[in-house]
Amino acid sequence: NAQKYLERNVVEVAPLAFMRGRTLNNSFIILDEAQNTTPEQMKMFLTRIGFGSKVVVTGDTTQVDVADGRSGLVGLERVLTGIEGLTFVHLDYSDVVRHKIVADIVAAYERVGNEASARLRSERRRG
Repeated sequence: NAQKYLERNVVEVAPLAFMRGRTLNNSFIILDEAQNTTPEQMKMFLTRIGFGSKVVVTGDTTQVDVADGRSGLVGLERVLTGIEGLTFVHLDYSDVVRHKIVADIVAAYERVGNEASARLRSERRRG
């Protein structure tokens, strides 16, 4: 079980605040809820990657809770595109593994968000 892995130091759970100064070699590192990192925290986290390590960063850019909406996840793909060895995967409502109604809810929010984005682009072109 998970407790055994923690006791044997096979698995470590560590807050971002304790990452500074560390190098994570030969590790599988997961940063979950990354939409709630600041850009500075995201950079600090990503620069901890050591030799032989793999990293997975997960988050939902529609659920940002950080002050001023300054998410380290939002815009990350724009910053890192073109770096060899990095892959970005985007999930949508069809990937939801909860109750079917959750997929419908996510799809509705995506539709409204896409419509709002299109209106904003249209207004910018006119104005």
